Amino acid sequence: MRKLPPLGSLRAFEAAARHLSFEKAAAELGVTPTAISHQIRLLEQICGQPLFRRRPRPVTLTSAGARLFPIVRDGLDAFAAGVAMVAEEAERRPLRVTTTNAFASRWLVPRLPLWRQAHPGIALQVIGTDAVLDLHADEADVGIRYAYAAPPDLVAHELFRDTFFPVCSPAVLAAGQPIQRPADLARHTLIHFDWPPSDPHAPTWSRWLVSAHAIDPDVHGFDEIGELSFHEELHAIEAVIAGQGIAVCSDVLVARELETGMLVKALDFAIPGLGFYLAHVADHPRQSAIEAFLAWTRLVA
Repeated sequence: MRKLPPLGSLRAFEAAARHLSFEKAAAELGVTPTAISHQIRLLEQICGQPLFRRRPRPVTLTSAGARLFPIVRDGLDAFAAGVAMVAEEAERRPLRVTTTNAFASRWLVPRLPLWRQAHPGIALQVIGTDAVLDLHADEADVGIRYAYAAPPDLVAHELFRDTFFPVCSPAVLAAGQPIQRPADLARHTLIHFDWPPSDPHAPTWSRWLVSAHAIDPDVHGFDEIGELSFHEELHAIEAVIAGQGIAVCSDVLVARELETGMLVKALDFAIPGLGFYLAHVADHPRQSAIEAFLAWTRLVA
């Protein structure tokens, strides 16, 4: 096992030996000359002999100090070079961003050219998955979590919340079956996609119909409604765009289609969705890149 002196003593000795001045060493290291003198005396006790001649001024190195100085200087230079190399490797590594498949595909990926334009020096690796990756285990640097509340074990910033409307292709409304109130949905195919059955906040058709019953008592259940179901939200949205039916969709995920008229709101009655939270572990080593990504997401939202 190595028996090493304190790093503070080595730094104080190296700076004082390089400047041949305790005062200049103190100014460089941001401490007092007394602190420099204390650290050097500690190193001299460890070495068992003086390293500086303090009288007459200016200070000079003893023969032991002269032998030790280049060794400590080169060692500290090697430490600094090694740390700089590792830090540079970390800066070149892509910032790993995990989020849901739907959010990655429909919100994040279309905006990536804006990120590269704003931050050409920070590469992104987008990990689209509906599994929740463990940020504490370094499976990703940043997670954009879709949840009712912020994750309690992470530093989290709410980016925005979404709202769920029934949306469809304009061709569905032009087919001669107008939708003027929720009960009119009984004549159309409702498109579903999976949500965890235990989630009371899941923006499903079931929840939407229960809420809509308050404004239209004639709303029926699912028995007389043709249904089309998907496991993936992305597939359900594609089916809606293709005119295969009506789905309750996030206004965030179908914003482009609503803006261009590719999709329209079948009814203007909505239920609240969840929040999109940018989350990361506290004191992350890529903190500056994460802060840049957070500012960018808020800018382009």
